[in-house]
Amino acid sequence: MRPTFPIGAAATAARYAGALALLAVGVDHIEQYYVDYYRAVPTIGTLFALNFVSALVISIGLVLPIGRIAGGRVLTLLAISGIGIGAATLAGLLISENGGLFGFMEVGYRGAIVLSIALDVATVVLLGAFLVLRALARQQPSLAATAALPTPTHFFPHKETSR
Repeated sequence: MRPTFPIGAAATAARYAGALALLAVGVDHIEQYYVDYYRAVPTIGTLFALNFVSALVISIGLVLPIGRIAGGRVLTLLAISGIGIGAATLAGLLISENGGLFGFMEVGYRGAIVLSIALDVATVVLLGAFLVLRALARQQPSLAATAALPTPTHFFPHKETSR
């Protein structure tokens, strides 16, 4: 017998992991805002604070059972918003590294920048996976309920037991 892994469960896991990655993006930015004094940089400091607030609101929305209350379209909108935050944060960082953004130019890849890049990519990938898996689950309900992953028989041999 093959173990089954429902697509709906994978979509939920991707949603929660994406929300966590998005929250981490916001926490990374608020940490930089206070610890590395980005609050003193005109426009950029405000964008760092707004990044934290928006990431916090969207990630809370992704974790709460809003889909049950307001419908699935709200979850789709929240996931797309999270993808937008991750992608815009990454784009802003790359622009500031290569020519400046609002008069500010980031130099070098210190730990906080590498972490931000990894978290932005994780947010986009995980929330994108959530949207794709959720769409698959809705289009093919039978696949969502019984999608089976292959199980190699040499790892789990079938043994007959006699008593």
